[in-house]
Amino acid sequence: MGDNFLSKSDEMTRPSAKKEAKRYVTVIIGAFIFSVSVNLFIAPLGLYNGGVLGIAQIIRTLLSRTVGASALGAVDIAGIINFLINVPLFILAFKTISKEFFAKTLVSVFCQAVFMAVIRVPAEPVVDDVLTNCIIGGILGGIGLGFTLRSSACGGGIDIIGVYMLRKGDGYSVGKVGLVINFIIYCVCAVLFNIQVAIYSIIYAAVYTLAVDRVHSQNINVTCLIISKEKEVREQIMSKLGRGVTCWNGFGAYTGAESELMVTVVNKYEEPVVRQIIKEIDANAFVIFFEGTRVTGHFERRI
Repeated sequence: MGDNFLSKSDEMTRPSAKKEAKRYVTVIIGAFIFSVSVNLFIAPLGLYNGGVLGIAQIIRTLLSRTVGASALGAVDIAGIINFLINVPLFILAFKTISKEFFAKTLVSVFCQAVFMAVIRVPAEPVVDDVLTNCIIGGILGGIGLGFTLRSSACGGGIDIIGVYMLRKGDGYSVGKVGLVINFIIYCVCAVLFNIQVAIYSIIYAAVYTLAVDRVHSQNINVTCLIISKEKEVREQIMSKLGRGVTCWNGFGAYTGAESELMVTVVNKYEEPVVRQIIKEIDANAFVIFFEGTRVTGHFERRI
């Protein structure tokens, strides 16, 4: 159960067609913000993204040097190359994660290719200071990808690998996996170009990584300690979220009234559902939330 992207509980809580449409819109918006961050803040400086897009940018630069920039035209072909390289990873997403994740990721990468081709790279950076461009570009890029991840998709490339690893093991995050792999890519950049390009690209990647993990909070676990007399609370948590609940019998030290202590662990996005369940069934329940819980054993990690 823990290795399936969509479990039975996910099927019960599958979003409506309207919510799913909003997710696709969010994916497109995320792709647009990410493309803006790359073409307006990073590309004018001659810096490079990490992951597959970074590889695509390197290929574009080498092609430009080989055949001449004029032969490639005014369109930035990095997005198109990125899409083509992503094809094997699309297959990985389709086979090992889910069809829904595959579809949204396909839309995300396709929109990135379109937006990066349409948004012209300015001859001069938007901001004069290189470090400022790295920070702004990293924040915008992280927000863009964060929106995409929140919609149960990703920006393709290493992000697919990051989500796959997140599903398979504890202690991983999309940003952390990307940072490790990108380190290798930037070492290549230092050899092919110069150390300054690599250093500023790494700064951009670090800011980008922090922004991604900040926006994409779904991999944060929350322990819920609920004290209530209503057994329906745990029944609804198990029914609506498919999460297990451990219970103890207890009593109030002051009143002596019997109550039930319930403990469950959910991810950050499921916490509002727990709050709503408690509010509807027992508004007087005493609840404590512990954020950032590390869980081992049989706990389903959901994207």
